[in-house]
Amino acid sequence: MDKLMEILEEIQPDADYETCNTLIDDGILDSFAILSIVSELQDAFDITITPADIIPENFNSAEALWDMVCRLKR
Repeated sequence: MDKLMEILEEIQPDADYETCNTLIDDGILDSFAILSIVSELQDAFDITITPADIIPENFNSAEALWDMVCRLKR
């Protein structure tokens, strides 16, 4: 989870990843940020994120992102 938080902070440093669970719904992460996150997560965790995975439910919070990473690492 620490590596995920590092990646998120680099891409969008002004977001509150600790408590926010509406990163997509509130427009905190835009499409460019999402694509950057996808690319960084794939490299950092050696996973493949498909278009089907790129849904608001997987990107609305750091916890949701971490759940997706853990699921895809299996």
